[in-house]
Amino acid sequence: MKYFFSCDWGTSSFRLRLVETGGAKMVSSIETGHGIASAFDGWKQAGHSESERPLFFKRYLSEQVEKISSTYNEMVHGAPVVLSGMASSSIGLFELPYRKIPFHCDGSDLLVHRIPGDDTFTNDIILISGAKSEIDVIRGEETMLAGCVLPNDAEQLLIFPGTHSKHIRVKGGKVQDINTFMTGELFNLLSSKSILSNSVEKDSGDSEADVFFIKGVKEGSASNLLNSIFHVRTNQLFKKMTAFENYHYLSGLLIGYELQEITKDQPVATTLVCGEGLKKTYLQALDVLGLGATSCLDADEVLVKGQLQILGQRGYL
Repeated sequence: MKYFFSCDWGTSSFRLRLVETGGAKMVSSIETGHGIASAFDGWKQAGHSESERPLFFKRYLSEQVEKISSTYNEMVHGAPVVLSGMASSSIGLFELPYRKIPFHCDGSDLLVHRIPGDDTFTNDIILISGAKSEIDVIRGEETMLAGCVLPNDAEQLLIFPGTHSKHIRVKGGKVQDINTFMTGELFNLLSSKSILSNSVEKDSGDSEADVFFIKGVKEGSASNLLNSIFHVRTNQLFKKMTAFENYHYLSGLLIGYELQEITKDQPVATTLVCGEGLKKTYLQALDVLGLGATSCLDADEVLVKGQLQILGQRGYL
C-alpha cells in the first residue's frame, strides 16, 4: 500500500490528508468546518434512522475523498481511510468504547475497528477509538501519542493545547493519567458571550502584547480564577489596559491557571504537542512559570505518524 487517507474528524473541524506510507509524507489535504457536531446535527435534522447514520457520515467522507482522488486517479484507488477523533464517539460515524488506562503509548493496545469498503464507499475505513480514565477522556490524542515515539523508560507530561487542552502523564511506556482543561472553550465564551466581551478585542498581535500576556500568566497561576477574570472588566473601567491588551491578558490568565497544576508536582520532562498557532503562546507561558518544555512536536505530523504506526501494527500496510 503506497498511500492512505489520514482523517482527523473533530467536534468542530474536518481534516483529510493523502499520505505516502513511505516517510509519512503528506501529499494533499482538505480542511473544512464540518465537524462531527455539524454532521450529527445534519443527520438528526434529516430524520434518518439510527441504522442509516454510518451511511450519512460516509457520504460526506466520500465527497471529500473524491476531491483528492480525482487528482491522483488510480494511484490512490483502494487506499484506506484512517479516522481519528470524534468519528468513533457517540455522535460519530460508529461508536467504539474507550480504551481504559493504563495503555501503551505506541498504540499497540488501542481499540481499532475496520469497516470494509462497499458499493456506497469503496475504501476501507479504519476507526481508532479514544481512551479514558475514571473521570476523563481523550479522542485523537491517543493516536498522536503513538506518533511521538517516546522512550519506554520516560516519565513525561505531554500537553496537547486546544479548545479542550489535554495533559497526558506517561511512565514506563504507558499512559497513567489524563486531564482535560476547557481553556480554549472558556476563552471563547468569556471573550464573546460574557460581560467581558466589551472589554476585549482581538488584534494582529505585536510584540508589546507579550507584556500583558505574561502578566496574565503570572496572575492566573497564583490567584483565584473566578476573581481574577473580573479584572479584565476593571482593567477597562479604570483605563489600565486597552481592549487589545486585555485580550492577551485574559488569554494569559486562563493558560496560567491551566498550567498551575504542573507547578505543584515534582519536576518532570514536558513535551508540547501542537500546531504553530499555539506553539509560541504555550512555550512562553511554560517558560514564565519555570516549566520550559523539553521538546515541542507538531500535532499534524505526529497524528499521521501515529496512524501509520497503528496501520502497520494491525497488518494493513
